[in-house]
Amino acid sequence: MASPKQQRIDPKTVSPKAGSKSSSAVGKNGSKNAGGGKNKSGRPGGRPPKAPKIAKATARDWISGARIQTLPLAFAPVALGTAAAAVLPQDRDGAGWDWVSAVLCLVVAVSLQIGVNFANDYSDGVRGTDDHRVGPRRLTASGAARPRTVITVAFAWFGIAAVAGLVIVVRSEHWWLLAVGAAAIVAAYFYTGGKRPYGYLGLGEIFVFIFFGLVATAGTTYVLADTVNLESWLAAIAVGLFAVATLMVNNIRDIAQDKIAGKRTLAVRMGNMPSRIFYVVAMLVPFGILGIYTLLYFNAYLVYFVLLAALPACVIVLTGKTPAELILALKLTGLTALLFGIGLALAIAF
Repeated sequence: MASPKQQRIDPKTVSPKAGSKSSSAVGKNGSKNAGGGKNKSGRPGGRPPKAPKIAKATARDWISGARIQTLPLAFAPVALGTAAAAVLPQDRDGAGWDWVSAVLCLVVAVSLQIGVNFANDYSDGVRGTDDHRVGPRRLTASGAARPRTVITVAFAWFGIAAVAGLVIVVRSEHWWLLAVGAAAIVAAYFYTGGKRPYGYLGLGEIFVFIFFGLVATAGTTYVLADTVNLESWLAAIAVGLFAVATLMVNNIRDIAQDKIAGKRTLAVRMGNMPSRIFYVVAMLVPFGILGIYTLLYFNAYLVYFVLLAALPACVIVLTGKTPAELILALKLTGLTALLFGIGLALAIAF
């Protein structure tokens, strides 16, 4: 009788049966898998598919990241604040028409707006909030730009605002305005930045009303004329409400995604339809304020033509169901703010 060792069959000496798969069978990817289905790479089944390559951010992406549609929130208050200063009694230097200070105020407002937009891109991107958003892609969340680059760009714009603000302070000698400027930059960053961003607590609308409405408009008037008149305060309230409406329509679009991400914006807290009604109120109250200007300035009634942009935006927000519709409403909101601000400024100044 053969021993157990002698009865063992050496698999190397056994040839494959007819019709069976060869040990050098062709794998699914077309390459020969020698021995146990492993290819030359040593991975079962071949190399895994490569992850899709993310295109690097282009100039167009960076311009989109600046969110140009929100820039009317910077132009409108400066235009109105300048016009309000122009109707005040001027000294021999013509303080109300100091175009250099007016331009510097515009630089501050625009730089802060762009800076906060990039800061939001960074903060929401690193938190993962934008992973669920709809609409145009964000630089940080999409991976098109490194987070450090995005936040560096944000602080560069904050720096431009700080330099322009410093020049304003030196020219006006109102040194306490340094504190106002510092507060504006801090508020811009901590809207979505830091450990407890106030934008995640439903307080964003309050801050945009204060800084992009009251501070931007009345601040411009004060820098130019050393005082603030009724025209400036009323305009500040009106343009502040447009800023609130802009933020609200943007957050209405993202209610479902913000809930998933734990971002408790005012729109999330109020709910879908109440938020839409709130938007309409914020859009139309400025036209009620406009009625006061029509009693003071002959051509102010012409600004009511801006309702041709405002009313369609309100209808879209009340009835719109898709992100594309709300993005259109966002653009119309910015257009309304811009036309209202420039139109009323011209009516006041001329």
